[in-house]
Amino acid sequence: MGNTSSMLTQYDIEEVQQHCNHTFKQQEIVSLYERFCQLDRNSSGFITADEFLSLPEFAVNPLSQRLLRMLDGLNFKEFVAFLSAFSPRATLQHKVEFIFKAYDTDCNGKVTFNDMLDVLRDLTGQYISEQHREQVLTHVLEDAGYKKDSLLVLSDFMKILGYSGLKMEVEVPID
Repeated sequence: MGNTSSMLTQYDIEEVQQHCNHTFKQQEIVSLYERFCQLDRNSSGFITADEFLSLPEFAVNPLSQRLLRMLDGLNFKEFVAFLSAFSPRATLQHKVEFIFKAYDTDCNGKVTFNDMLDVLRDLTGQYISEQHREQVLTHVLEDAGYKKDSLLVLSDFMKILGYSGLKMEVEVPID
């Protein structure tokens, strides 16, 4: 699995489905495999950061550098697991876990005010002043019952985002 010359077997498809908690249908997994093979230019079975950056829609994403930390060196099964957070069949918990990982840059299981500010900075660029970003983030945290010096863990993110009607969905084209 992962080499462009190999084909997915029914067993491979079912194994990937189980690995990603059935967030993708079998035909979607086949389509994702075809896309994976296109991205895996050197047929190594893994996708590098440079191969991800070859996608124009990824390269222009303001969070691309943050996401690359999560993506670099994924095999096909890990690639599908990564994308499963964007499936309409993914649970809210799965989506929030994904967002938490994007914020938790040092992978210590905690997100600081500065971690959140960094993401906000990536998203807004120069369109909003640093002072305004801090004010907005402080207000959001206070509305959720947290302070600027709070260290947020996954359950805090679940509390904050759990009732937000969070939508993170991408359609997988089936050829």
